[in-house]
Amino acid sequence: MIYVELFLSFLQIGAFSFGGGYGAMPLIYDQVVNRHAWLSTESFTDLITIAEMTPGPIAINAATFVGTSMGGLLGAIVATLGCILPSCIIVTLIAHLYTKYRNLKTMQQILKNLRPAVVSMIGVAGLLILKAAFFIESENGIQFSNIRYRSLLYFVVALVLLKKTKMNPILIMIFCGLMEVCIQFIFSLI
Repeated sequence: MIYVELFLSFLQIGAFSFGGGYGAMPLIYDQVVNRHAWLSTESFTDLITIAEMTPGPIAINAATFVGTSMGGLLGAIVATLGCILPSCIIVTLIAHLYTKYRNLKTMQQILKNLRPAVVSMIGVAGLLILKAAFFIESENGIQFSNIRYRSLLYFVVALVLLKKTKMNPILIMIFCGLMEVCIQFIFSLI
């Protein structure tokens, strides 16, 4: 039964996620955290981190990760197939229709009108990540007493390094990871 649930969940994600991985995040979050409770919100942020660090699209990496967690190798295959199947079908149909009708004004208008929806989905994904990164989960919602100050510090440091020094993002991630190791070491001595 888990394989059917994985396939159908990621089939929905694959069918309705427009705008790339960041646009898919709210859909992935809804399926994986809210509907099926396969991951907690904190584990979801770990999933995003892993999906970002590994090569390939975020949605497919997420499908593979969740599928492996819930159903082993077969779960990974089923979830990944569910995620990519709609894209394969839709892209094939769109390519056929686009080559046939690409000069129609209606086609250009449809594509133009999809842009704001994609931008809003990316914005929601960004807010979900910020909320999970900066605030400890609470039944009362977001409260300033639940701020993760170290996460906020790493965010500010990473942002400054990215903007001011044009440092490689991988080196910034390593630097922030080393900062956390040092802080944990200091706290273990106290």
